[in-house]
Amino acid sequence: MTIDFSGRTALITGASSGLGAEFAHRLAARGADLVLVARRAALLEQHAATLRQKFGVTVTTIATDLARPGIGRDLRADLRERGITISTLINNAGFATYGRFAQEDAERIAAEIQLDVAALVDLSHAFLPDLLADGTGALVNLASTAAFQPLPGMAVYGASKAFVLSFTEALAYETRGSGLKVLALCPGATRTEFFDVVGTESAAVGSLQTPEQVITTALRALDKRKTPAYVVSGTGNRASASMSRIAPRSLSTAMAARLLGQNSR
Repeated sequence: MTIDFSGRTALITGASSGLGAEFAHRLAARGADLVLVARRAALLEQHAATLRQKFGVTVTTIATDLARPGIGRDLRADLRERGITISTLINNAGFATYGRFAQEDAERIAAEIQLDVAALVDLSHAFLPDLLADGTGALVNLASTAAFQPLPGMAVYGASKAFVLSFTEALAYETRGSGLKVLALCPGATRTEFFDVVGTESAAVGSLQTPEQVITTALRALDKRKTPAYVVSGTGNRASASMSRIAPRSLSTAMAARLLGQNSR
């Protein structure tokens, strides 16, 4: 079964590039009207113009800082004033930091937690009543293969994604039977701007997938009659995630440290 998004509106955060931009393209191809949210206004509008012309859908762009406290309430109120109700929410925005925790910048860490965790929870809480009332769409939270074991060298990022995975699995259970599909998407290393923001390719573990491959995995999961609470993109990533869940935590942590180049420091 393929979900038909025609006549419904999806909100996608971090939609100016990478996985967010690919989500926008694929949902527009299925007939969804879109609300694209990110900080880079010019890039958002460029994507929006392309999607409007190619698919004939309505695309609203909102350039804002998603890490701002109260963003969920404010964004929902803004859209209500415009007469827009959301039936699908893609919480894609986020970034990572790399390095020994004691040596990282405190303000950068705080911003990471605010965007990757607090904003995701805030947006989910603000829009969940609308998603449940519609009952035909999806809530997709971007987790990661980083969620399955501690990550020395990316301690905050790994912990934030473990939170996202646990949080989303709980929401999937709480909303079962509602018609809403709730999914944590867990990609591994992907060819996006992610590593430019991190500042090093050392954070890339395993073979890099393309955004197209990752979003195909997500849509296949959403199209299932019974959508799983989470899905890992890539055969190698699925094997690694499974091993991390059954291996002793100390072993998983040591292996992650070695892969991230932390053992020699």
